[in-house]
Amino acid sequence: MNIILLGPPGAGKGTQAEAITHRLGIPQVSTGDIIRAAIKKQTPRGLEFKTYTDAGALVPDALVHALVEDRLTEPDCASGFLLDGFPRTVVQAKWLDGMLEARGRSISHVLLIVVDDAVILERIVGRGLDPVTGHIYHTKFDPPPTPEIAARLIHRRDDTADVLSLRLREYHNKTAPLIPYYENAGLLRRVDGFGPVDDVKRRIADVLEGGG
Repeated sequence: MNIILLGPPGAGKGTQAEAITHRLGIPQVSTGDIIRAAIKKQTPRGLEFKTYTDAGALVPDALVHALVEDRLTEPDCASGFLLDGFPRTVVQAKWLDGMLEARGRSISHVLLIVVDDAVILERIVGRGLDPVTGHIYHTKFDPPPTPEIAARLIHRRDDTADVLSLRLREYHNKTAPLIPYYENAGLLRRVDGFGPVDDVKRRIADVLEGGG
């Protein structure tokens, strides 16, 4: 199953991606992870990417496409994948369709986690990263299970209302147009992202099993 996960920043995509990939036995493919790995390994494309980021320049789509294509053709993606953070624009979505079609593949589902901006603000300012496990907890929606874990949580500097407003504006301007694109293709599945994490997990499971 080849899945794209969409949603605004703070919608809980990371938590749900972890649950989906565990449930289906497919890898999570994050463009951020791909780029960081390529730079760390000093691959030719990774070094090229670094020249743009170091200069504060816009990275060409062609380079991002090449990194994504390399990752999706690795053996662990043969039985499926979950894309998180890509595509971000309709141009990237069209390229992805063509690249997969050339390999006899296609997207199975595009899951859109729907959450109001006001709820996202509450989520962002209350979350913290466990540096030991990498899990992101929330004081209200997904509290840490023990005081020890709660004490070591790290709260990111950009988890503020001002930074979130900028990120939401960018999402609505650039990424939200993907919604009608995939809706017209009959692939979009809306999932209510409000409420406890486990409730959202069940809604996503229902969609993937054909019940939603």
